[in-house]
Amino acid sequence: MAAFGLLASAAPLAAQSQAPHDPLTPRGHWSANTRGRAALPPMGWNSWNAFNSDIDEAKLMASAQILIDSGLAAKGYRYVDIDDGWWLRRDQPDGRMVIRAKSFPSAAMPDGTTSFRPLTDRLHAMGLKAGIYSDIGRNSCGQVYTSDFANQPEGSVAEREVGLYGHVDQDIRLYFADWGFDLIKVDGCGIRGLPVTNPKVTSGYLRAFDPIIDLETLGRTDIAKVKALYGSVADALARYNPDGDYIFSICLWGSADVRAWAKDMGNISRTSEDISPNWSRMLHNFDSAVRRPLYAGPGSWNDPDMLFVGTGAFDADHLTEARSHMALWAMLNAPLMIGYDLRKATPALLEVLGNPRIIALDQDPAGNQAVLAYDSDDVQILVKTLASGEKGVAIVNRTAAPVDAQLTADHLKYAGKAPITLTDLWTGSDDSFTGEKTLHLAPHQTLIFAAKGTRRLSDGLFLSEMPGSINPAVDGVVVPEDEPLIHRGILPWQGTRGTGQHPRYGGWGGAEADATPFGKMLGSGGHDFHTGIGVLAGSRLEVRNKGYARFQAQVGMDDSARDRSQPVTFFVYGDGRLLARSKPVAFGDAPQPISANVRGVKLIELVARTPEAVRFPDPVVWGDAALVQGK
Repeated sequence: MAAFGLLASAAPLAAQSQAPHDPLTPRGHWSANTRGRAALPPMGWNSWNAFNSDIDEAKLMASAQILIDSGLAAKGYRYVDIDDGWWLRRDQPDGRMVIRAKSFPSAAMPDGTTSFRPLTDRLHAMGLKAGIYSDIGRNSCGQVYTSDFANQPEGSVAEREVGLYGHVDQDIRLYFADWGFDLIKVDGCGIRGLPVTNPKVTSGYLRAFDPIIDLETLGRTDIAKVKALYGSVADALARYNPDGDYIFSICLWGSADVRAWAKDMGNISRTSEDISPNWSRMLHNFDSAVRRPLYAGPGSWNDPDMLFVGTGAFDADHLTEARSHMALWAMLNAPLMIGYDLRKATPALLEVLGNPRIIALDQDPAGNQAVLAYDSDDVQILVKTLASGEKGVAIVNRTAAPVDAQLTADHLKYAGKAPITLTDLWTGSDDSFTGEKTLHLAPHQTLIFAAKGTRRLSDGLFLSEMPGSINPAVDGVVVPEDEPLIHRGILPWQGTRGTGQHPRYGGWGGAEADATPFGKMLGSGGHDFHTGIGVLAGSRLEVRNKGYARFQAQVGMDDSARDRSQPVTFFVYGDGRLLARSKPVAFGDAPQPISANVRGVKLIELVARTPEAVRFPDPVVWGDAALVQGK
C-alpha cells in the first residue's frame, strides 16, 4: 500500500515542476548576484576600527599613502573606505548631503557646496578605490547607539537624518555619479534601534522609526521590508554605475535572514555583529561565516567583519593570533579590509597582512570558500579547492592549550595510499606524508598549507569541493531559525549586563557541504556519506558546469529527518530541461542512484520535492554528488 502511494505521486510531481510561479521550477539561469565588481573578495582599509567616527582627511590620506609605500596596494589592498563620521548634515529642503569640511578640507567648493570628488580623484590617481558609508534607516549606528560619538551630524532633527531612508536614489546618485565612489557600506541600525521608547526619541533628538529588525527574535523582524529596502539600493547602484564598477556591502550582522538573500543582491554581506580585538570575539565572527560556504562565491562573499590584525590580541606581541586571524579570513574568502591605524604598523604586522601566499589563497579565482572537514570545539580542519587543482588546508587550535591534530588524506579527499605534499603558506617550506600526519599546534595557532596529492575522484570534482559554483536558489527553509553553533563571545560595549548572548543570526537549516543542514553527518537508509550536499526538501540548487560530462549522486531522505510524512522525489535539470528523476524516496529507504548526461550543459539544477509543502521540511541527501568526465 505504501509503495503504491509513492508511485502514484509521480504524476502530480511532474506537473508541479512546470508551474511558472513555483520557486522550484527550473529557471535555466544563475540567479545569485552578478552585478558590481566582486569576482574576487575586495581588499583594502576601513577607518572604523582604527578611528571610530573620528576620521578626517589627513588620517585617511596617510593610510592610503602607507598602502602604496608599504607595497600592500600592489598586493591587492586597493579600497580606502570612509566609515561613519564624515557627514555634517542633510540640507533642507533639497535633501543634499553636506560633508564635514572642517575634517575634509578638500571637500569645500568655491560655490559654498561640498563634494568628495577632489578626494576620490586623488585616490583614483594613486591607483586606489574609494569607499563611503551610510545606513539604510534615517540615522547611522553612531547616532543611534553611541553616546560619545565624535562628529555627530548637526542641525535640526531633519538635518541630522543622514541615512538613506527616503533618499536612496538621491544619495546613491550623489555618492557614485557625482562624487565618484566605488564602494558603499550600508548599515542597518536606523531600522533597528529607534522605537518610541528610545531616550533619544523621547527627548526629541531623533525621530522614531518603528523597528523592522529585532536581533534577538527573528519572528519580530519584517524580512520582506528589510530586503526591499536593500534591494532599492542595489537597483540604484546598478542605475548610476553603468560600467558595473562598484561594491555593495550589506552590513546587517546576519539578521533578517540575510544569509538567504544577500547573495542575490549584494557583493559582500556581514554575518555577525562587530568584531573586537580579542580571541573569543574573533572566533564568534569566524563561526558566523564558516558553515555557509554554499552562500558565497564570485560576485557575493560572506563578510565576518574587518581584520583586527595589529590591535589587542592580534598586535605585534601576539603574532600567533594575528597569523591565525589572517589565515582563517583567507580560508573563508573574506574581504580583507584592514581595520588598523597603519601609521603604527610594524614590519612584522605588515608581513602578516602582506604575505603573498595567504593573499593568493583568499583571492583564488575558483572562489570556493573552505569547507569544514573536521569540526569540534577544540580543533577544526578547513579545506578549500583551488583553481590550480591543489587544496588549501588550515588546522586551527581554538584553545589556550597546545594540542596534537591528525590531518588525513580523507580530509583532503585525496587517495590514502599516495603521497601528499604540504607547503607551509607562512614559510614556504615543504613536507610530505602518506595516509595521515600528526601536527602539533601551539595555543591559538593555525597551521595553513597548500596540499598536492592524488584525488580520490580522479576524473572530476565532488560538489562539496566546488561550493563557489553552487547557489542554493531555494534552500527549503520555511521558518528562519537562529544558528546555535556560533561561539557567543561577550559584546565589549555590553559587558555582562543583561542575561547573556543568546543564539541569533538566521541560517540554521541552510544548505551545507559534507553535512546535513543541521550539522550532522549525512546518512540515508542506514548508509553514511562523508561527501555530499545536505539540504532541506523543497529546495532547488543551481550548479555551474565547467565542462563536465556527467552528474552523479546517491539520493535519499536523511536519517536525521523528524517529520517523515512526505516522500521526496529528486530531479536533475540541465539548462531548464529535465534530465533525470528518482522514484519517490521515503524515510528509511535505501539511497537511490541518479545520474544525468550534462555534456554541453551550462547550468545544472537539482530539485528535491515533496508532494505537499510542510512547515519544517526534512533534510535530504545528495550523497557523493559529483561532476565527472565519464560517459
